[in-house]
Amino acid sequence: MTSMTTHAIKFETPDQGEETARADLYGLLASLFYAPPSQELLGAIAQAPASGDGVLQQAWNDLAATCEEADVQKLRDEYESLFIGVGKPEVMLYASFYLSGFLMEKPLAALRTDLAGLGLARDDSMPESEDHIAALCEVMRYLIGSDDVEHANLAMQKQFFNTHLQPWVGEMCEAVMHHPRAVFYSEVAQLAKHFFEVEAQAFEMA
Repeated sequence: MTSMTTHAIKFETPDQGEETARADLYGLLASLFYAPPSQELLGAIAQAPASGDGVLQQAWNDLAATCEEADVQKLRDEYESLFIGVGKPEVMLYASFYLSGFLMEKPLAALRTDLAGLGLARDDSMPESEDHIAALCEVMRYLIGSDDVEHANLAMQKQFFNTHLQPWVGEMCEAVMHHPRAVFYSEVAQLAKHFFEVEAQAFEMA
């Protein structure tokens, strides 16, 4: 993984390597928030090269170190206790909950309208609604990496992020980070929080 800091992201003259790193990190966060990680994914994170400095790089280093010692079954139990549970999850991962206080509300309807405008729709095999953090990270990954110049461009990245992620992801990350049962996912949330902050700052400068 390349070093990603506020100063390294320059949207006006995007470096393809940096854009790939952004897309990859969105994809990784989508995977980690969608389901507990496999042993293979833990190994890949632990072995990923580390370079650079700053809070985002430190968060990556902390997660990589945790992955080296992680037990897959314990992580599965942690994921289920935090995000699934019996009845209401301990921590919600849905935009509608943070934006309106309820699930399946107006923010989800607005998101579906915007996704339709991008030619995107939820796959029937996906059990989660479109406003799940994993789904939103996947959309950002698509907008960064797609060859569809009409939809996947900087302006659309900024609009989608500012509308559907920035207003609530910080609160979600904090909820995970400070939950007493979150150990591995506290590290994941910390990485996500710093990454989203870097993205927000970079979009402001664009």
